[in-house]
Amino acid sequence: MNTFGRLFRISLFGESHGEELGVLLDGCPAGLPLAPEDLLSDLKRRQAGIPGTTERREPDIPDIKSGIFDGRTTGAPILISFKNSDVRTGDYQLHREIPRPGHADFVAFRKYGGFNDYRGGGHFSGRLTVALVASGVIAKKIIRPVRVSAALLEAGGSREIKNAVRTALEEKNSIGGIVECRVKKPPVGLGEPFFDCVESLIGHLVFAIPGIRGIEFGSGFACSRMRGSECNDVILDKDGRTASNHSGGVNGGITNGNDLVFRAAVKPPSSIQKDQTSVNIRSDRRTKISIKGRHDACIALRMPVIIEAATAIVLTDLMLLEQKIRRITR
Repeated sequence: MNTFGRLFRISLFGESHGEELGVLLDGCPAGLPLAPEDLLSDLKRRQAGIPGTTERREPDIPDIKSGIFDGRTTGAPILISFKNSDVRTGDYQLHREIPRPGHADFVAFRKYGGFNDYRGGGHFSGRLTVALVASGVIAKKIIRPVRVSAALLEAGGSREIKNAVRTALEEKNSIGGIVECRVKKPPVGLGEPFFDCVESLIGHLVFAIPGIRGIEFGSGFACSRMRGSECNDVILDKDGRTASNHSGGVNGGITNGNDLVFRAAVKPPSSIQKDQTSVNIRSDRRTKISIKGRHDACIALRMPVIIEAATAIVLTDLMLLEQKIRRITR
C-alpha cells in the first residue's frame, strides 16, 4: 500500500493538487538533531527551475508537526507535511475522461471506479516524491558515516544532457535518463536471504518512484556477456575489499563492504505537447489530444536526490534490523 519498512517505516499521504501532502515516519531513533532547515538543501535539489523542468513552483517548506522536541527527535512518529499552493486544476479536466498515453490516468480510473483524484495525477503524481526526499534527509543523518550520492549520467541517450533537453523542448517532446547511485562505506551484512535481499528492498522502493523503468546493480546486464573469470571480483583482504566491483557491492543479496552501486532507468514523462491518440473512456471513442499545462520534459533531471532518499531509507531500516544503529542517539 502506501507504507514501507519494518523498523524504520514511512507512510505517504496526499495528492498532487490536494491541500497538502507528506509523510508519517516511525522508528526514528530518539535524540537525533533535526530542524526544518535541515531538509531544505535536498528539497531544493528536487525542485524545478532549470530548463526541462516544470514551470510549477512550489515552495516546499516542511511543516514538522510531531516527533520533535527541543530540536531533537523524541522517538515518537514524525509527521511532515507540505502545502500545495501553485496548482492549476483546470489543466486536467480533460483527463477525467481522456487518459494520457503512458500515464496512470487509465488504470487509476478503472481501479477506483472513477473516484480517483485526476488532478495532476492525484496520488500517482511525482509530486509525492517531496515526502520521500524529506524522509531521506532524516535517513541520511541516521546512517552516517555511510554516504549516499546519485548523479544523472545521461538523458535522452546522450551524455550531453543540456543539449538533449534543449532538443526535446524544441520538439515539444520529453526524454528519459539514467541515474547512478553509489553508497560509500556500507557495513558488511545488510540484507536477508532470500526475499529481503538488499537488491530486492532497494528495487522495491526505487520502483515505487514514478517514472522508474529499470534497475541494475554493479555491471548489471553486462555481466551476462562476461566469463566468470571476468565477472568475479577478486578478494584482496580479510575486510572483503575487492579489486573490481562487478557485483555492485552485493553477494548473495548481502552487502560485502565495497561500494554499493546501481543504476536506474527513468522513462520520458508521459505529458507532452505533441499530438497523441487516446480514447474517451466513457464514450469509447478514439480522439486526438495535445496535453496542456506545466510538465517536466525530463523528470530525470530531478531524480538523483529522490533515488538517494529511497536508498537511504532502505539502508536505515536494514541497519536498525542489523543493530548497526542505536535507538538513542547522543
